Amino acid sequence: MLSVALVACTAKQPKMEDECLYSPSKTQFAFWSNVAEQMEVRIYNDANGDTSLNDANDVQTVALTKGDNDFWTASVKGDLAGKYYTVRSFQNGEWGLESPGIFAKAVSINGQRAAIIDFAKTNPEGWENDKRPAMPDKTDIVVYETHLRDFTMSPNSGVVNKGKFLALTEEAPLAYLSDLGITHLQILPMFDYGSIDETTLENNRYNWGYDPVNYNVPEGGYSTDPADPACRIREAKQMIQALHQAGIRVVMDVVYNHTYDVMGCALGRVVPQYFYRLNEDGTYANGSGCGNETASDHEMYRKFMVESVCYWAREYHIDGFRFDLMGIHDQETMRQIRAALDEIDPTILTYGEGWAAMAPAYPYEELAMKQWTYKMPRVGAFSDDIRNALIGSPFDHERGFASGNPDGKAALCLGLVGYPEWAGEPMQHVSYITCHDNYCLRDRIEVSASKETEETKIRMNKLAQTAVLVSQGMSFLYGGEELFRTKRGIDNSYQSPDSINIIPWENLEKYADLHDYYRQMIAIRRAHKGFRLGCAEAVQQHVQFIETDNESLIIYTVNNLEGIDEAKTLVVLLNGSAETLTCDLPELTGDCVLLAYDGQANADGLDFAPNDKIDVAPYSATIIAEY
Repeated sequence: MLSVALVACTAKQPKMEDECLYSPSKTQFAFWSNVAEQMEVRIYNDANGDTSLNDANDVQTVALTKGDNDFWTASVKGDLAGKYYTVRSFQNGEWGLESPGIFAKAVSINGQRAAIIDFAKTNPEGWENDKRPAMPDKTDIVVYETHLRDFTMSPNSGVVNKGKFLALTEEAPLAYLSDLGITHLQILPMFDYGSIDETTLENNRYNWGYDPVNYNVPEGGYSTDPADPACRIREAKQMIQALHQAGIRVVMDVVYNHTYDVMGCALGRVVPQYFYRLNEDGTYANGSGCGNETASDHEMYRKFMVESVCYWAREYHIDGFRFDLMGIHDQETMRQIRAALDEIDPTILTYGEGWAAMAPAYPYEELAMKQWTYKMPRVGAFSDDIRNALIGSPFDHERGFASGNPDGKAALCLGLVGYPEWAGEPMQHVSYITCHDNYCLRDRIEVSASKETEETKIRMNKLAQTAVLVSQGMSFLYGGEELFRTKRGIDNSYQSPDSINIIPWENLEKYADLHDYYRQMIAIRRAHKGFRLGCAEAVQQHVQFIETDNESLIIYTVNNLEGIDEAKTLVVLLNGSAETLTCDLPELTGDCVLLAYDGQANADGLDFAPNDKIDVAPYSATIIAEY
């Protein structure tokens, strides 16, 4: 028989993350509800994740006592390690559905019950010495996005633990990422999500994971044993530790804007409606396009979001957060998240999608939309402006500047300097052309320029990515573009099979030139501070565009770089046409090195004999460094 001691909350409001605090002598519970008339914890010996929770026979019921700030608490004596629990509330004359709790940190298979474990035993060897890789300058960032299955499921990946956290502890993927030169790996959702049945992983189903169930637990499908609550935690930490040892920081894709459904998730089961925004008629608002939108403006959901990112940063040593549909959240929540993470480590990244799928049920001017980025210091937003300028909008089949449409020139010039119209500082402008959403780059070029040769399409690929990597914003790359990946024309592959989504490692040999171009352009960016000045005032002072009569040509310099860059001037010429263009160069009196020319790039320099003119090849970039 369990020994139960009921305790009331102190005047100080507990943390939401303290729902279950284990020690060998007792386990303390604390759950928040502002509507419950009674609450209880139900403690189980077994997981029973695939049966009705209410029908279990091995339950020990523990009543919770309401204290200050609507927290309900209990302390249960004895060692409960290895047991499971749920919480439920009584209101309006009946008991509600059982839930693993809002802030469950360990769960049974498929997340039906929370698990009581000793977290100290989930730490891999040497975890106490794990450090974030050095980030000497905030502008060093080059983010590479991937999905765990995409990156490792190919038969040619050289990986044993395909599709698992442990895949990114193996030599082949770590060596590849290190050689490429990226600083941050952004992983598509790795928290516990609902679309994959962890009991039938042999069915090989695929999903991106944008359907949250338990926000603060790693997804069991990526572990080698989802039935063991500690396994997924330990293996997620092993992955992060291995990436850190390889010099790579880890960005977590977080989806606080909606849940898998309402009553199937803890937020709706514990406190119906409070955590979601409602329409005037009482129905759930749907700014996410997924059936509901959460209410970051409500005090306790804001508290939940702040504590959740801090929990991942502390417990798992996560180095950054990408916020899905960030435009659904309010600006104040994003500012508070940034401030809380600063107390842990100011180098932790925060950025997201500055838009929503549909109109959120909240005043537009207070939302974390892209146009208000300047109101959220050090929170970045993806730039669909530079994306659309370079390759065209994903919602039509028009070309962009990099694929032969000069209409994108003006917008591209703004993107190259970090879009000061909405970004307070350049590093708030996330420069990108593709991500997991919409077409990958090869397919996007194909739908707008299908009659071009493969050679020309590769030129367009290189030109577009060059613009991203020389822009003053934060550089973001979608994994596999350097290998000319295709998703066979599918623009929303969220549940397409591996055959569509996997990165084709066999392309590494076939498209070695393209891969090397990416690697060298990343090296050029990281070697030259002039391409990442990091300050709006510095960009205004040092970047100068040179007027041209050709709408398919952009020429600009980054000059007067003494004391900033080893080069004193950088010259960039971007030719978005099918013609070779002969261009006048600005006066260059020092020693000049050609860094990129005619689809080739080398951080150490290419052969170059400077004069007052240069031919810029079709769909290509020319970059010159003057010393």
